[in-house]
Amino acid sequence: MRKRMIALGVMCAIGFGLMTPVEKSFAAEKSVRVTLPKFSVHLNNHKVDNQYREYPLLVYKDMTYFPMTWYDCRLLGLETEWTQEDGLKIEEGNVTSSYEPYKTKSKNGNSYAATVPSFRITVNGKAVDNSKEEYPLLSFKNVTYFPLTWKFAHDEFGWKYAWDDKNGLDINSDNQQVKAINLPKYAGENDVAVFEGYYYFVETVGHTNNVYRATENNISKKELVYSYEIDQMYGFQNQLKFEIRDNALWFYYHQGGAVMGADIYCKINDDGKATMEHRGYLDFRSTPKGVLKILHYLPPGSNNLVLFDTDQNSEGGKHIGDPNLSYGWHVGLEGEQRSFGPNRSTAIIGEDVYILASVYRPEKGKLDQVYKVSLVTNKTTRLTDFPVSDFKIINNKLYYVKADGKGLYTSNLDGTNEKRLSDDHVENYIGWFAEIDGNVYYTVSIGEEQFHLYKADSSKDDLLVLKEPVEHIELVDNKIVCKLPAGEDYGIKIFDKSGNLNLAITDQISKFFAYKDKILMVSTKDKSIKLIQ
Repeated sequence: MRKRMIALGVMCAIGFGLMTPVEKSFAAEKSVRVTLPKFSVHLNNHKVDNQYREYPLLVYKDMTYFPMTWYDCRLLGLETEWTQEDGLKIEEGNVTSSYEPYKTKSKNGNSYAATVPSFRITVNGKAVDNSKEEYPLLSFKNVTYFPLTWKFAHDEFGWKYAWDDKNGLDINSDNQQVKAINLPKYAGENDVAVFEGYYYFVETVGHTNNVYRATENNISKKELVYSYEIDQMYGFQNQLKFEIRDNALWFYYHQGGAVMGADIYCKINDDGKATMEHRGYLDFRSTPKGVLKILHYLPPGSNNLVLFDTDQNSEGGKHIGDPNLSYGWHVGLEGEQRSFGPNRSTAIIGEDVYILASVYRPEKGKLDQVYKVSLVTNKTTRLTDFPVSDFKIINNKLYYVKADGKGLYTSNLDGTNEKRLSDDHVENYIGWFAEIDGNVYYTVSIGEEQFHLYKADSSKDDLLVLKEPVEHIELVDNKIVCKLPAGEDYGIKIFDKSGNLNLAITDQISKFFAYKDKILMVSTKDKSIKLIQ
Protein backbone atom coordinates (compact mmCIF):
# COMPACT_ATOMS: atom_id res chain seq x y z
CA MET A 1 0.00 0.00 0.00
CA ARG A 2 1.40 3.35 -0.99
CA LYS A 3 2.30 6.01 1.55
CA ARG A 4 -0.53 8.36 0.63
CA MET A 5 -3.05 5.60 1.27
CA ILE A 6 -1.42 4.54 4.51
CA ALA A 7 -0.70 7.93 6.02
CA LEU A 8 -2.54 6.93 9.16
CA GLY A 9 -1.35 9.08 12.05
CA VAL A 10 -0.71 8.60 15.71
CA MET A 11 -0.35 11.49 18.13
CA CYS A 12 2.32 11.54 20.75
CA ALA A 13 2.31 13.52 23.88
CA ILE A 14 4.69 15.25 21.65
CA GLY A 15 3.18 13.29 19.11
CA PHE A 16 3.21 11.45 15.88
CA GLY A 17 0.42 11.34 13.29
CA LEU A 18 -0.46 8.75 10.70
CA MET A 19 -3.24 9.22 8.15
CA THR A 20 -6.49 7.40 8.58
CA PRO A 21 -8.36 6.32 5.43
CA VAL A 22 -10.78 8.99 4.28
CA GLU A 23 -13.65 6.54 4.03
CA LYS A 24 -13.29 5.69 7.72
CA SER A 25 -15.95 7.67 9.61
CA PHE A 26 -15.36 8.99 13.10
CA ALA A 27 -18.76 10.65 13.40
CA ALA A 28 -19.68 8.49 16.41
CA GLU A 29 -16.36 8.98 18.15
CA LYS A 30 -15.68 11.38 20.99
CA SER A 31 -14.60 14.89 20.03
CA VAL A 32 -12.00 16.80 22.07
CA ARG A 33 -10.48 20.27 21.89
CA VAL A 34 -6.75 20.53 21.01
CA THR A 35 -4.42 23.51 20.73
CA LEU A 36 -1.12 24.24 19.03
CA PRO A 37 2.00 24.26 21.22
CA LYS A 38 3.24 27.68 22.28
CA PHE A 39 6.85 26.50 22.48
CA SER A 40 9.53 25.52 19.95
CA VAL A 41 9.79 21.90 18.81
CA HIS A 42 12.76 20.17 17.14
CA LEU A 43 12.63 16.68 15.60
CA ASN A 44 16.12 15.25 15.16
CA ASN A 45 17.43 18.84 15.06
CA HIS A 46 14.83 19.99 12.51
CA LYS A 47 12.78 22.95 13.72
CA VAL A 48 9.05 22.43 13.26
CA ASP A 49 7.02 25.40 12.00
CA ASN A 50 3.69 24.51 13.62
CA GLN A 51 2.07 27.76 12.53
CA TYR A 52 2.28 26.82 8.83
CA ARG A 53 2.40 23.04 9.00
CA GLU A 54 -0.39 20.96 7.48
CA TYR A 55 0.01 18.45 10.31
CA PRO A 56 1.20 20.47 13.32
CA LEU A 57 2.04 19.07 16.70
CA LEU A 58 -0.89 19.46 19.10
CA VAL A 59 -1.51 19.77 22.83
CA TYR A 60 -4.29 17.97 24.70
CA LYS A 61 -4.64 17.86 28.50
CA ASP A 62 -1.24 19.59 28.74
CA MET A 63 0.33 16.71 26.79
CA THR A 64 2.04 17.22 23.43
CA TYR A 65 0.87 15.03 20.56
CA PHE A 66 2.85 14.09 17.48
CA PRO A 67 1.44 13.51 13.94
CA MET A 68 2.16 9.99 12.73
CA THR A 69 2.55 10.93 9.07
CA TRP A 70 4.48 8.73 6.65
CA TYR A 71 7.61 10.88 6.71
CA ASP A 72 7.46 11.89 10.38
CA CYS A 73 7.27 8.25 11.47
CA ARG A 74 10.22 7.19 9.39
CA LEU A 75 12.23 10.26 10.34
CA LEU A 76 12.08 8.91 13.89
CA GLY A 77 12.54 5.23 13.01
CA LEU A 78 8.98 3.91 13.02
CA GLU A 79 7.18 1.76 10.48
CA THR A 80 3.41 1.93 10.14
CA GLU A 81 0.77 -0.19 8.44
CA TRP A 82 -2.98 0.22 8.19
CA THR A 83 -5.61 -2.35 7.17
CA GLN A 84 -9.37 -2.40 7.67
CA GLU A 85 -9.07 -5.75 9.46
CA ASP A 86 -6.15 -5.05 11.81
CA GLY A 87 -6.31 -1.28 12.12
CA LEU A 88 -3.06 0.54 12.81
CA LYS A 89 0.23 -1.25 13.47
CA ILE A 90 3.32 0.68 14.60
CA GLU A 91 6.77 -0.83 15.11
CA GLU A 92 10.34 0.28 15.45
CA GLY A 93 12.10 -0.43 12.16
CA ASN A 94 15.24 0.05 10.10
CA VAL A 95 13.82 3.10 8.33
CA THR A 96 14.70 6.75 7.90
CA SER A 97 13.63 9.83 5.96
CA SER A 98 14.57 13.38 5.22
CA TYR A 99 12.54 15.88 7.21
CA GLU A 100 9.29 16.81 5.47
CA PRO A 101 7.99 20.22 6.64
CA TYR A 102 4.44 19.74 5.24
CA LYS A 103 4.46 23.50 4.72
CA THR A 104 1.27 25.35 3.75
CA LYS A 105 0.52 28.98 2.89
CA SER A 106 -2.33 29.23 5.37
CA LYS A 107 -1.61 29.97 9.01
CA ASN A 108 -3.06 27.51 11.51
CA GLY A 109 -5.56 28.57 14.14
CA ASN A 110 -5.00 28.36 17.87
CA SER A 111 -7.39 25.48 18.59
CA TYR A 112 -9.19 22.68 16.75
CA ALA A 113 -11.50 19.73 17.30
CA ALA A 114 -9.93 16.27 17.23
CA THR A 115 -11.47 12.83 17.78
CA VAL A 116 -10.58 9.77 19.81
CA PRO A 117 -10.34 6.88 17.31
CA SER A 118 -11.84 3.46 18.06
CA PHE A 119 -10.01 1.32 15.48
CA ARG A 120 -7.56 -1.37 16.59
CA ILE A 121 -4.05 -0.15 17.47
CA THR A 122 -0.93 -2.20 18.17
CA VAL A 123 2.50 -0.86 19.10
CA ASN A 124 5.45 -3.25 18.73
CA GLY A 125 2.97 -6.13 18.71
CA LYS A 126 1.10 -5.00 21.87
CA ALA A 127 -2.55 -3.96 21.72
CA VAL A 128 -3.46 -0.46 22.91
CA ASP A 129 -6.89 -0.03 24.53
CA ASN A 130 -7.47 3.57 23.57
CA SER A 131 -10.60 3.85 25.70
CA LYS A 132 -8.53 3.27 28.85
CA GLU A 133 -5.58 5.52 28.06
CA GLU A 134 -5.23 8.62 30.25
CA TYR A 135 -3.83 10.31 27.15
CA PRO A 136 -5.61 8.55 24.28
CA LEU A 137 -4.48 8.53 20.70
CA LEU A 138 -6.25 11.20 18.68
CA SER A 139 -7.23 11.74 15.07
CA PHE A 140 -6.86 15.13 13.36
CA LYS A 141 -7.11 15.84 9.62
CA ASN A 142 -7.39 12.07 9.06
CA VAL A 143 -4.00 11.60 10.75
CA THR A 144 -3.50 9.67 13.96
CA TYR A 145 -1.54 11.37 16.73
CA PHE A 146 0.36 9.75 19.61
CA PRO A 147 0.86 11.30 23.05
CA LEU A 148 4.48 11.75 23.98
CA THR A 149 4.16 9.86 27.22
CA TRP A 150 7.14 8.04 28.70
CA LYS A 151 5.42 4.72 27.96
CA PHE A 152 5.17 5.38 24.24
CA ALA A 153 8.03 7.77 23.42
CA HIS A 154 10.72 6.19 25.60
CA ASP A 155 9.72 2.60 26.32
CA GLU A 156 8.18 1.69 22.95
CA PHE A 157 9.83 4.02 20.44
CA GLY A 158 13.21 4.51 22.12
CA TRP A 159 13.17 8.28 21.64
CA LYS A 160 15.08 10.74 23.75
CA TYR A 161 13.40 14.03 24.53
CA ALA A 162 14.21 17.09 26.58
CA TRP A 163 12.37 20.24 27.60
CA ASP A 164 13.38 23.65 28.89
CA ASP A 165 11.70 27.05 28.89
CA LYS A 166 14.28 28.57 26.54
CA ASN A 167 14.59 25.91 23.80
CA GLY A 168 11.24 24.17 24.11
CA LEU A 169 10.88 20.51 23.21
CA ASP A 170 13.67 18.48 21.58
CA ILE A 171 12.95 14.94 20.30
CA ASN A 172 15.67 12.63 18.97
CA SER A 173 15.72 9.03 17.74
CA ASP A 174 18.58 6.54 17.34
CA ASN A 175 17.90 5.50 13.73
CA GLN A 176 20.30 6.58 10.99
CA GLN A 177 19.56 10.06 9.69
CA VAL A 178 19.51 11.55 6.19
CA LYS A 179 21.67 14.66 6.20
CA ALA A 180 21.16 17.55 3.80
CA ILE A 181 24.49 18.59 2.23
CA ASN A 182 24.45 22.27 1.36
CA LEU A 183 26.49 22.03 -1.81
CA PRO A 184 25.81 24.71 -4.45
CA LYS A 185 22.40 24.33 -6.07
CA TYR A 186 23.96 23.44 -9.43
CA ALA A 187 25.73 20.37 -7.97
CA GLY A 188 22.68 18.16 -8.49
CA GLU A 189 22.61 18.95 -12.22
CA ASN A 190 25.57 16.62 -12.83
CA ASP A 191 27.20 13.67 -11.08
CA VAL A 192 28.46 13.93 -7.49
CA ALA A 193 30.85 11.87 -5.37
CA VAL A 194 32.11 11.54 -1.80
CA PHE A 195 35.65 10.24 -1.38
CA GLU A 196 38.22 10.36 1.43
CA GLY A 197 36.86 13.41 3.23
CA TYR A 198 35.78 15.43 0.16
CA TYR A 199 32.64 16.07 -1.84
CA TYR A 200 33.14 16.31 -5.62
CA PHE A 201 30.75 18.13 -7.94
CA VAL A 202 30.56 19.93 -11.29
CA GLU A 203 29.62 23.45 -12.34
CA THR A 204 28.80 24.25 -15.97
CA VAL A 205 29.64 27.84 -16.85
CA GLY A 206 28.87 28.73 -20.44
CA HIS A 207 30.79 26.17 -22.51
CA THR A 208 33.11 25.08 -19.69
CA ASN A 209 32.82 22.33 -17.09
CA ASN A 210 34.61 22.94 -13.80
CA VAL A 211 35.10 20.00 -11.44
CA TYR A 212 35.37 21.07 -7.80
CA ARG A 213 35.89 19.49 -4.44
CA ALA A 214 35.11 20.72 -0.91
CA THR A 215 35.96 19.13 2.41
CA GLU A 216 33.18 17.49 4.36
CA ASN A 217 33.98 19.82 7.26
CA ASN A 218 33.87 23.05 5.19
CA ILE A 219 31.73 22.70 2.08
CA SER A 220 31.65 26.46 1.52
CA LYS A 221 35.31 26.46 0.49
CA LYS A 222 35.63 24.79 -2.92
CA GLU A 223 38.84 24.16 -4.87
CA LEU A 224 39.19 23.53 -8.59
CA VAL A 225 40.09 19.96 -9.53
CA TYR A 226 39.84 20.06 -13.33
CA SER A 227 38.39 22.21 -16.12
CA TYR A 228 37.61 21.48 -19.76
CA GLU A 229 35.71 22.88 -22.72
CA ILE A 230 32.44 21.13 -23.50
CA ASP A 231 32.10 19.63 -26.96
CA GLN A 232 29.06 21.16 -28.72
CA MET A 233 29.40 19.86 -32.27
CA TYR A 234 27.20 16.83 -31.51
CA GLY A 235 24.98 18.36 -28.81
CA PHE A 236 25.75 19.95 -25.46
CA GLN A 237 27.70 17.10 -23.85
CA ASN A 238 28.25 18.43 -20.33
CA GLN A 239 27.56 15.28 -18.30
CA LEU A 240 30.38 13.34 -16.64
CA LYS A 241 30.50 10.32 -14.35
CA PHE A 242 32.57 9.63 -11.22
CA GLU A 243 33.79 6.12 -10.41
CA ILE A 244 36.19 4.28 -8.10
CA ARG A 245 39.09 2.43 -9.76
CA ASP A 246 41.89 0.75 -7.80
CA ASN A 247 41.00 2.71 -4.64
CA ALA A 248 41.27 6.05 -6.48
CA LEU A 249 38.57 8.44 -7.69
CA TRP A 250 38.23 8.87 -11.44
CA PHE A 251 35.74 10.56 -13.74
CA TYR A 252 35.07 10.30 -17.45
CA TYR A 253 33.21 12.28 -20.09
CA HIS A 254 32.65 12.16 -23.85
CA GLN A 255 33.71 14.47 -26.64
CA GLY A 256 32.83 14.24 -30.32
CA GLY A 257 30.43 12.00 -32.20
CA ALA A 258 29.51 8.38 -31.70
CA VAL A 259 32.09 7.02 -34.16
CA MET A 260 34.85 9.62 -34.38
CA GLY A 261 34.53 10.88 -30.80
CA ALA A 262 36.32 9.69 -27.67
CA ASP A 263 35.79 9.00 -23.98
CA ILE A 264 38.15 10.94 -21.70
CA TYR A 265 39.26 9.26 -18.45
CA CYS A 266 40.75 11.42 -15.68
CA LYS A 267 42.26 10.40 -12.35
CA ILE A 268 42.09 12.63 -9.28
CA ASN A 269 45.50 12.57 -7.64
CA ASP A 270 46.50 12.96 -3.99
CA ASP A 271 47.07 16.70 -4.47
CA GLY A 272 43.44 17.18 -5.44
CA LYS A 273 44.17 17.82 -9.12
CA ALA A 274 42.95 15.60 -11.94
CA THR A 275 45.00 14.50 -14.93
CA MET A 276 43.79 12.98 -18.18
CA GLU A 277 45.07 9.41 -18.30
CA HIS A 278 43.28 7.79 -21.23
CA ARG A 279 41.43 8.91 -24.33
CA GLY A 280 39.48 6.86 -26.83
CA TYR A 281 37.03 3.97 -26.90
CA LEU A 282 38.66 1.52 -24.53
CA ASP A 283 38.66 -0.26 -21.20
CA PHE A 284 41.77 -0.44 -19.01
CA ARG A 285 43.17 -2.24 -15.96
CA SER A 286 46.21 -1.81 -13.75
CA THR A 287 48.48 -4.87 -13.69
CA PRO A 288 51.83 -5.77 -12.06
CA LYS A 289 53.40 -5.28 -15.51
CA GLY A 290 51.83 -1.91 -16.36
CA VAL A 291 48.50 -0.73 -17.71
CA LEU A 292 46.46 -3.06 -19.88
CA LYS A 293 44.22 -1.45 -22.50
CA ILE A 294 41.38 -3.25 -24.24
CA LEU A 295 40.83 -1.21 -27.41
CA HIS A 296 37.23 -0.75 -28.51
CA TYR A 297 37.90 1.23 -31.66
CA LEU A 298 35.51 0.89 -34.57
CA PRO A 299 35.29 -1.16 -36.62
CA PRO A 300 36.18 -3.92 -34.11
CA GLY A 301 39.28 -5.90 -34.89
CA SER A 302 41.50 -8.58 -33.43
CA ASN A 303 44.77 -8.30 -31.50
CA ASN A 304 43.32 -5.39 -29.48
CA LEU A 305 44.88 -6.25 -26.10
CA VAL A 306 47.79 -3.83 -25.45
CA LEU A 307 50.11 -3.61 -22.42
CA PHE A 308 51.84 -0.30 -21.59
CA ASP A 309 54.72 0.12 -19.17
CA THR A 310 53.03 3.01 -17.34
CA ASP A 311 49.59 4.61 -17.48
CA GLN A 312 51.20 7.80 -18.85
CA ASN A 313 52.76 6.03 -21.82
CA SER A 314 50.66 6.42 -24.96
CA GLU A 315 53.35 5.11 -27.30
CA GLY A 316 55.07 1.79 -27.65
CA GLY A 317 52.48 -0.48 -26.16
CA LYS A 318 52.96 -4.22 -26.61
CA HIS A 319 50.19 -6.36 -28.07
CA ILE A 320 49.63 -9.49 -25.99
CA GLY A 321 47.50 -12.62 -26.20
CA ASP A 322 46.45 -14.60 -29.25
CA PRO A 323 46.43 -12.13 -32.18
CA ASN A 324 43.57 -14.04 -33.81
CA LEU A 325 41.16 -13.16 -30.98
CA SER A 326 39.02 -10.07 -30.52
CA TYR A 327 39.07 -9.12 -26.82
CA GLY A 328 36.53 -7.40 -24.59
CA TRP A 329 33.62 -7.54 -27.03
CA HIS A 330 30.26 -9.25 -26.99
CA VAL A 331 29.78 -10.59 -30.51
CA GLY A 332 26.42 -11.44 -32.05
CA LEU A 333 26.12 -13.52 -35.20
CA GLU A 334 22.89 -13.86 -37.19
CA GLY A 335 23.57 -15.34 -40.60
CA GLU A 336 26.16 -13.05 -42.17
CA GLN A 337 25.30 -10.16 -39.85
CA ARG A 338 27.64 -9.40 -36.96
CA SER A 339 27.00 -7.11 -33.97
CA PHE A 340 29.45 -5.91 -31.33
CA GLY A 341 29.09 -4.47 -27.82
CA PRO A 342 31.87 -3.66 -25.32
CA ASN A 343 32.24 -6.03 -22.37
CA ARG A 344 33.95 -4.80 -19.20
CA SER A 345 34.25 -8.03 -17.22
CA THR A 346 38.06 -8.11 -17.55
CA ALA A 347 39.82 -9.03 -14.29
CA ILE A 348 43.49 -9.14 -13.28
CA ILE A 349 44.43 -11.91 -10.85
CA GLY A 350 48.13 -11.88 -10.05
CA GLU A 351 49.92 -11.88 -13.39
CA ASP A 352 47.01 -13.33 -15.35
CA VAL A 353 44.32 -11.54 -17.38
CA TYR A 354 40.81 -13.02 -17.44
CA ILE A 355 38.85 -11.65 -20.35
CA LEU A 356 35.97 -12.33 -22.73
CA ALA A 357 37.12 -13.00 -26.29
CA SER A 358 35.95 -14.36 -29.65
CA VAL A 359 37.65 -15.54 -32.81
CA TYR A 360 38.06 -12.53 -35.10
CA ARG A 361 36.02 -13.99 -37.96
CA PRO A 362 32.96 -14.98 -35.93
CA GLU A 363 31.69 -18.51 -36.14
CA LYS A 364 29.20 -20.33 -33.97
CA GLY A 365 30.73 -22.05 -30.95
CA LYS A 366 33.75 -19.72 -30.79
CA LEU A 367 32.19 -16.49 -29.50
CA ASP A 368 32.10 -14.79 -26.08
CA GLN A 369 34.25 -17.33 -24.26
CA VAL A 370 36.38 -16.68 -21.18
CA TYR A 371 40.15 -16.77 -21.74
CA LYS A 372 43.21 -16.41 -19.54
CA VAL A 373 46.26 -14.54 -20.84
CA SER A 374 49.54 -14.74 -18.93
CA LEU A 375 51.37 -11.42 -18.60
CA VAL A 376 54.62 -13.38 -18.13
CA THR A 377 54.56 -16.05 -20.86
CA ASN A 378 51.81 -14.58 -23.10
CA LYS A 379 50.16 -18.00 -23.12
CA THR A 380 46.47 -17.77 -24.01
CA THR A 381 44.16 -20.42 -22.53
CA ARG A 382 40.46 -20.86 -23.22
CA LEU A 383 38.53 -21.55 -19.98
CA THR A 384 34.97 -22.07 -21.27
CA ASP A 385 33.76 -23.86 -24.38
CA PHE A 386 30.40 -22.05 -24.32
CA PRO A 387 29.45 -18.37 -24.71
CA VAL A 388 29.21 -16.16 -21.60
CA SER A 389 27.37 -12.83 -21.26
CA ASP A 390 29.18 -11.70 -18.10
CA PHE A 391 31.69 -13.05 -15.58
CA LYS A 392 33.54 -12.10 -12.39
CA ILE A 393 36.43 -13.50 -10.37
CA ILE A 394 35.39 -13.71 -6.71
CA ASN A 395 37.56 -15.35 -4.03
CA ASN A 396 39.56 -17.26 -6.65
CA LYS A 397 36.44 -18.71 -8.23
CA LEU A 398 34.99 -17.99 -11.67
CA TYR A 399 31.37 -16.80 -11.68
CA TYR A 400 29.54 -16.39 -14.98
CA VAL A 401 26.19 -16.07 -16.70
CA LYS A 402 25.83 -18.20 -19.80
CA ALA A 403 24.98 -16.39 -23.02
CA ASP A 404 21.30 -17.25 -22.89
CA GLY A 405 21.30 -15.04 -19.78
CA LYS A 406 19.24 -17.51 -17.79
CA GLY A 407 21.71 -19.24 -15.53
CA LEU A 408 24.39 -18.20 -13.01
CA TYR A 409 27.25 -20.64 -12.56
CA THR A 410 30.55 -20.97 -10.73
CA SER A 411 33.67 -23.03 -11.39
CA ASN A 412 37.33 -23.26 -10.52
CA LEU A 413 39.53 -20.65 -12.18
CA ASP A 414 40.49 -23.17 -14.85
CA GLY A 415 36.83 -23.75 -15.75
CA THR A 416 36.52 -27.17 -14.09
CA ASN A 417 33.99 -28.32 -11.47
CA GLU A 418 31.09 -26.24 -12.80
CA LYS A 419 28.11 -25.70 -10.48
CA ARG A 420 24.81 -23.94 -11.19
CA LEU A 421 23.94 -21.33 -8.54
CA SER A 422 20.61 -19.86 -9.69
CA ASP A 423 17.31 -21.71 -9.62
CA ASP A 424 16.77 -24.10 -12.52
CA HIS A 425 13.40 -22.49 -13.31
CA VAL A 426 14.83 -18.98 -13.81
CA GLU A 427 13.58 -18.00 -17.27
CA ASN A 428 14.49 -14.32 -17.52
CA TYR A 429 17.83 -12.60 -18.04
CA ILE A 430 20.23 -12.54 -15.07
CA GLY A 431 22.01 -9.19 -14.71
CA TRP A 432 23.99 -8.16 -11.62
CA PHE A 433 25.45 -10.83 -9.34
CA ALA A 434 27.81 -10.99 -6.37
CA GLU A 435 29.10 -13.24 -3.60
CA ILE A 436 29.42 -11.90 -0.05
CA ASP A 437 30.95 -14.08 2.65
CA GLY A 438 29.58 -17.22 1.05
CA ASN A 439 26.17 -15.77 0.17
CA VAL A 440 25.38 -15.46 -3.54
CA TYR A 441 22.97 -12.83 -4.88
CA TYR A 442 21.71 -12.15 -8.39
CA THR A 443 19.07 -10.09 -10.18
CA VAL A 444 16.50 -11.36 -12.66
CA SER A 445 15.00 -9.05 -15.27
CA ILE A 446 11.29 -8.30 -14.96
CA GLY A 447 11.24 -5.87 -17.91
CA GLU A 448 11.65 -2.14 -18.47
CA GLU A 449 15.15 -2.12 -16.91
CA GLN A 450 13.80 -3.40 -13.60
CA PHE A 451 14.90 -6.49 -11.71
CA HIS A 452 14.11 -8.72 -8.77
CA LEU A 453 16.91 -9.49 -6.30
CA TYR A 454 17.39 -13.11 -5.22
CA LYS A 455 19.61 -14.91 -2.73
CA ALA A 456 20.77 -18.32 -3.95
CA ASP A 457 19.92 -21.33 -1.79
CA SER A 458 21.19 -24.79 -2.75
CA SER A 459 18.70 -26.62 -0.49
CA LYS A 460 15.44 -24.97 -1.60
CA ASP A 461 14.02 -22.31 -3.90
CA ASP A 462 16.11 -19.14 -4.03
CA LEU A 463 14.90 -16.37 -1.73
CA LEU A 464 13.31 -13.21 -3.14
CA VAL A 465 15.17 -10.61 -1.04
CA LEU A 466 12.65 -7.79 -1.53
CA LYS A 467 9.25 -7.68 -3.17
CA GLU A 468 9.81 -4.33 -4.88
CA PRO A 469 11.62 -4.09 -8.20
CA VAL A 470 15.22 -2.84 -8.28
CA GLU A 471 16.40 -0.28 -10.82
CA HIS A 472 20.10 -0.09 -9.93
CA ILE A 473 22.23 -2.09 -7.50
CA GLU A 474 25.77 -1.83 -6.10
CA LEU A 475 27.85 -3.79 -3.61
CA VAL A 476 29.63 -1.37 -1.25
CA ASP A 477 31.39 -2.15 2.03
CA ASN A 478 29.74 -5.60 2.08
CA LYS A 479 26.32 -3.96 1.82
CA ILE A 480 23.86 -4.38 -1.06
CA VAL A 481 22.56 -0.93 -2.02
CA CYS A 482 19.37 -1.07 -4.10
CA LYS A 483 17.83 1.93 -5.86
CA LEU A 484 14.10 1.42 -6.32
CA PRO A 485 12.09 2.89 -9.22
CA ALA A 486 10.16 6.14 -8.88
CA GLY A 487 6.78 5.71 -7.22
CA GLU A 488 7.79 3.01 -4.73
CA ASP A 489 7.36 3.70 -1.02
CA TYR A 490 11.14 3.84 -0.55
CA GLY A 491 13.89 5.23 -2.75
CA ILE A 492 16.76 3.09 -1.44
CA LYS A 493 16.96 -0.15 0.51
CA ILE A 494 20.22 -1.46 1.95
CA PHE A 495 20.81 -5.11 2.89
CA ASP A 496 23.59 -6.75 4.89
CA LYS A 497 25.64 -9.72 3.70
CA SER A 498 22.99 -12.16 4.95
CA GLY A 499 20.19 -10.46 3.04
CA ASN A 500 18.62 -8.77 6.08
CA LEU A 501 17.28 -5.25 5.68
CA ASN A 502 19.82 -2.81 7.10
CA LEU A 503 18.02 0.42 6.21
CA ALA A 504 15.11 1.69 4.09
CA ILE A 505 15.21 5.35 3.00
CA THR A 506 12.00 7.09 1.92
CA ASP A 507 13.70 9.74 -0.24
CA GLN A 508 13.09 9.38 -3.98
CA ILE A 509 16.46 9.79 -5.69
CA SER A 510 17.65 10.11 -9.28
CA LYS A 511 21.14 8.67 -8.61
CA PHE A 512 23.57 7.86 -5.84
CA PHE A 513 27.31 7.46 -5.24
CA ALA A 514 28.44 5.00 -2.57
CA TYR A 515 31.89 4.75 -1.00
CA LYS A 516 32.74 2.78 2.14
CA ASP A 517 30.04 3.65 4.71
CA LYS A 518 28.67 6.73 2.92
CA ILE A 519 25.98 7.13 0.28
CA LEU A 520 25.60 10.48 -1.47
CA MET A 521 22.19 10.91 -3.10
CA VAL A 522 20.61 13.36 -5.54
CA SER A 523 16.95 14.06 -4.77
CA THR A 524 14.48 13.53 -7.60
CA LYS A 525 12.24 16.25 -6.16
CA ASP A 526 14.61 19.23 -6.24
CA LYS A 527 18.08 17.83 -7.10
CA SER A 528 19.32 18.63 -3.59
CA ILE A 529 22.18 16.52 -2.22
CA LYS A 530 21.61 14.17 0.73
CA LEU A 531 24.00 11.93 2.69
CA ILE A 532 23.39 8.76 4.67
CA GLN A 533 26.22 7.31 6.72
